[in-house]
Amino acid sequence: MTESHLWNWISSPLSISALFISSVFVLFGFLLKPKRNSIRRHDRTVSTVTSDVGSVNITGDTVADVIVVGAGVAGSALAYTLGKDKRRVHVIERDLSEPDRIVGELLQPGGYLKLLELGIEDCVEGIDAQRVYGYGLFKDGKRIRLAYPLEKFHEDVSGRSFHNGRFIQRMREKAASLPNVQLEQGTVLSLLEENGTIKGVRYKNKAGEEQTAFAALTIVCDGCFSNLRRSLCNPQVEVPSCFVGLVLENCNLPYANHGHVVLADPSPILMYPISSTEVRCLVDVPGQKLPSIASGEMKKYLKTVVAPQMPHEVYESFIAAVDKGNIKSMPNRSMPASPYPTPGALLMGDAFNMRHPLTGGGMTVALSDIVVLRNLLRPLRDLSDGASLCKYLESFYTLRKPVAATINTLANALYQVFCSSENEAKNEMREACFDYLGLGGMCTSGPVALLSGLNPRPLTLVCHFFAVAVYGVIRLLIPFPSPKRIWLGAKLILGASGIIFPIIKAEGVRQMFFPATVPAYYRAPPVKGETKCS
Repeated sequence: MTESHLWNWISSPLSISALFISSVFVLFGFLLKPKRNSIRRHDRTVSTVTSDVGSVNITGDTVADVIVVGAGVAGSALAYTLGKDKRRVHVIERDLSEPDRIVGELLQPGGYLKLLELGIEDCVEGIDAQRVYGYGLFKDGKRIRLAYPLEKFHEDVSGRSFHNGRFIQRMREKAASLPNVQLEQGTVLSLLEENGTIKGVRYKNKAGEEQTAFAALTIVCDGCFSNLRRSLCNPQVEVPSCFVGLVLENCNLPYANHGHVVLADPSPILMYPISSTEVRCLVDVPGQKLPSIASGEMKKYLKTVVAPQMPHEVYESFIAAVDKGNIKSMPNRSMPASPYPTPGALLMGDAFNMRHPLTGGGMTVALSDIVVLRNLLRPLRDLSDGASLCKYLESFYTLRKPVAATINTLANALYQVFCSSENEAKNEMREACFDYLGLGGMCTSGPVALLSGLNPRPLTLVCHFFAVAVYGVIRLLIPFPSPKRIWLGAKLILGASGIIFPIIKAEGVRQMFFPATVPAYYRAPPVKGETKCS
């Protein structure tokens, strides 16, 4: 059957599935209980302390407008953005030396567009960052190339990959270059609370002395290991797998300037360049228990299980990297955004929201959130009314949802689809996904536009997800729809629903698909001197 004939089979089910899914979500939007975003009082255990300094004069010369806890990608970009808007920003970071991480090294084109919007695109210059133009996808000896749909953008727009630490140091330098931004090394111990409003933080400076810092707004960006998030949200962190990271040196990837995803057994392998001579390789290992690196079990696992599944072009470089022994690991976390709107404080970055790093969408979500927050704060010169500001900033949680939830849902769903399984229906879904992406046209450009952050639309994501499932069913029913194949097709549809619907429910159906129906969507900036909300 030719590609054109095959598409004729698919096009009708795709249209039907789109209409069906749209109807389903209209129903879900009214039936599912929306998340409550009213200001929560402290009827929970929090790591805050009550300020004993009496009434805090937040307009004093020694007090910042905003305290930013953490100077990673989110914290540094936020500090520069607010500082450029003439805010006095005090950034407190636990360690200002260059980080050494194995994630946060691939910025999707959608994230680069946010860098341009924030005016910090020069932070990817001078760090040997590599341009990324798409992905290579590998499975059982087959390979397809997926290009980013960049035709409508300026030639400078593409993905970027780099050493995470170099990028963060450039961002910190950019923020610290502003005279109204103070960047300090210190460990934040707790938030300072007065009458239900966060007034600042208590921290230890580099010399080990306990200090207090006050601001009208405290934004917590202390990363995936945040020890402050429990004060401001209800974290439900899942750890579906761990990444084992290596650096392949002088490795010629099958597709230059592309990310590479190998649909291996039991779970995916990622590769992408992080400098002109280095390639990052991330081996996903399901669960939280890893083979021991110290005992040599990890080396054996990588050589006997992983290496035979690698593309032949990188096999020798992979074995050399394993023998070199610089093997690192980290857990992959997923956490939907579930904040307690708290006067005087806000969560951002990985402290607030995480998804599986398979698609490299974390920095795109964080930078998109910063753009939303910047636009909300720009009309406000006085941030001192914590309760009114909190009520207004509830719209942040709604306005960010379509972009953030699309990237989150895609990452978590795609990871489940890309993992091998003993379930025959799930393996059919995996095979269907690989072949669907190779069909070309909208079957390729649509999902890649979602993955790259260039078109983060929730309904488009759901339609493509179920189009893959429908395509998988059609494959099963050709040439003869036997009862066994029909039953397997039904299980495939049920399995696809079982993957995506729980993720969407965790993200929030109403906020994700119908944000304009959420009252906070239309909330106007508070007027100075208005009555505080309770």
